[in-house]
Amino acid sequence: MKQDRMAPFLKNGKSMLLAYDQGLEHGPSADFNDRNVDPAMIMETAAKGGFNGVVFQKGTAERFYDGKVPLIVKLNGKTSLPKGEPISRQVCSVESAISLGAKGVGYTIYLGSGYEAEMLSEFGKIQEEAHEKGLPAIAWIYPRGAAVQNDTSSEIVAYAARAGLELGADAVKIKYTGDSKTFSWAVKAAAGVRVFMSGGPKAPTDEDFLRQVKGVMDAGATGLAVGRNVWQNEEPLVMAEKLKKIIFTDSGPANK
Repeated sequence: MKQDRMAPFLKNGKSMLLAYDQGLEHGPSADFNDRNVDPAMIMETAAKGGFNGVVFQKGTAERFYDGKVPLIVKLNGKTSLPKGEPISRQVCSVESAISLGAKGVGYTIYLGSGYEAEMLSEFGKIQEEAHEKGLPAIAWIYPRGAAVQNDTSSEIVAYAARAGLELGADAVKIKYTGDSKTFSWAVKAAAGVRVFMSGGPKAPTDEDFLRQVKGVMDAGATGLAVGRNVWQNEEPLVMAEKLKKIIFTDSGPANK
């Protein structure tokens, strides 16, 4: 049976990851308050909330990762300051991520950007190095740029999922299409690559977000990589419990 490199981040074939790489991408004023601006609060939430993994950029991992949950280090990043076609370049090596305790590495690809070729090439090299060292390479695949009119259409989200398969990713983090039926096509297009829904910006209500997660799991996804909809919540541990119930208790059979 083929090795599942995502095993350190799975529980009965499902997974719930806590993402906290937004500080570089958005800056501190966009997402953080006096509580969640502290990475120690995120680490505590990941451990007490029963998350299967936490996602940090290298500097945050170096200072705040405590080993209580498996670590994914994001290897590339950008700020929100430059305008134009998006590009996110590598800022951390696979070797450095391992030295920080990482059990997996992540990389964002802006599919459809005028710079997609550079990101595809960079991820290809990262994937090979990660696999040589026994780590999963997880692709955040976000269609974006002038060529992309609707980044949550069923066609474009399925394209993102399929790109992950073709590039050799062990898992893909993609946006939700808005309903379970169309998202199931993206899961099928991934052809066995682990599919995670991107948590995205804070939903209008907790119930809205929980409905999205239920649709994702009904579509056959592996789980959720969530950030703001947990650590921006007034009661993040309560929200984590609700998410765990949907992902690990209410969902159907795990992907094969």
